[in-house]
Amino acid sequence: MSSEVSKPSKSAAFVTFTVEQCQHNNGLAAALKRADNPATEYQCWEHLAAFHIDLEKDYERLPYATIAAAIAKAKATHNGNVGIGRAIALCYEDGNNSDQAKAKLRRLLACESVDEACRILRQLFSLIDSKAGVTLNYAQLLSDLMKFHWDNQRVKSRWAQDFYSRLTEKEEA
Repeated sequence: MSSEVSKPSKSAAFVTFTVEQCQHNNGLAAALKRADNPATEYQCWEHLAAFHIDLEKDYERLPYATIAAAIAKAKATHNGNVGIGRAIALCYEDGNNSDQAKAKLRRLLACESVDEACRILRQLFSLIDSKAGVTLNYAQLLSDLMKFHWDNQRVKSRWAQDFYSRLTEKEEA
């Protein structure tokens, strides 16, 4: 009987690789920080191409570029376990009862395309980094963005569920 070790998803492998590379290669980290700007996004294409990302398909390239930029800007040391919905709630004292938090979530849920979702997420990443101080589950978010093109209702439902789920006592503190 052989014990089978499950292979990490492409999203998880990309996040792990990107985190490790940013910690050891300041030049790459600087290039990835610019990956969320359409004018300088091309600077991350070599990194994306190493993962066989089709650079011609916006719905594939933009999620990877957006997540790579978020990892580099946050100086992440690992993939976190906080979903995007929960992270938005953690930015406000009233959590998911905050009108501001609900407005941020509604804006994200109103997105109709991967491009639009990535644009809105860029703003949210800055807010989360400054207010919540948590490490996002980048692998799950990347996976969600890759599914957004085909099944955005399920992805939006996951984000809303994550936002409205009850905060633990540790998170409230």
